[in-house]
Amino acid sequence: MTLPNLTRRAALLGAAASLGGCSAISSLNAAATVLATYDLTPAPGSTAGARSGRTLVVARPQAGAAITTDRILIKPNPLSVTYLPDARWPDEAPAFLQTLLIRSIADTGRIGYVGPAEGGPVPDRALLTRMDAFQVEVRGEAFLVSVALSLTVLSDSDQRVIATRAFRHSAPVVDDSPLAIVAGFQAVMDALLPQMANFALAA
Repeated sequence: MTLPNLTRRAALLGAAASLGGCSAISSLNAAATVLATYDLTPAPGSTAGARSGRTLVVARPQAGAAITTDRILIKPNPLSVTYLPDARWPDEAPAFLQTLLIRSIADTGRIGYVGPAEGGPVPDRALLTRMDAFQVEVRGEAFLVSVALSLTVLSDSDQRVIATRAFRHSAPVVDDSPLAIVAGFQAVMDALLPQMANFALAA
């Protein structure tokens, strides 16, 4: 299935949703469809850096409504949003990224504790993340996975900003199949997660 077919399918589904009667039944049937779930693997930062007993909480990343879903976001152009049919992440993208960040930082073995903001010991530092892009972009006949994130490390005791850095990376995708797209996301996260883990630990 090519991406033009994908976007035409999304447009047809949108048009059907605007009709009454049987379109409502069609929408219910679509909502009941089981979507294939695709996961990503964490990529730890350097294990050779200095070790400390510091505690770090990773807050759930902030993101716009188009990203805050478990669907895989497609941008046919800068002004349009659709989602990959028949595929989803294991959680909403911000929660999914939060888990990847925590695991990538923890797997370095360089910190006393890292976990979500909802639990754990009183933290020394907090890691805040803003998701500006987590998507597939259509560039003519080509497809590109694009991820753009902004990370900020705070001192938990006084909320002082210790460090802020933007991270951006992209990777080409051979086609619009779910496996190819997920492989593109994995390539991007393999590049970004170690950098972000090292940033969070060094701040």
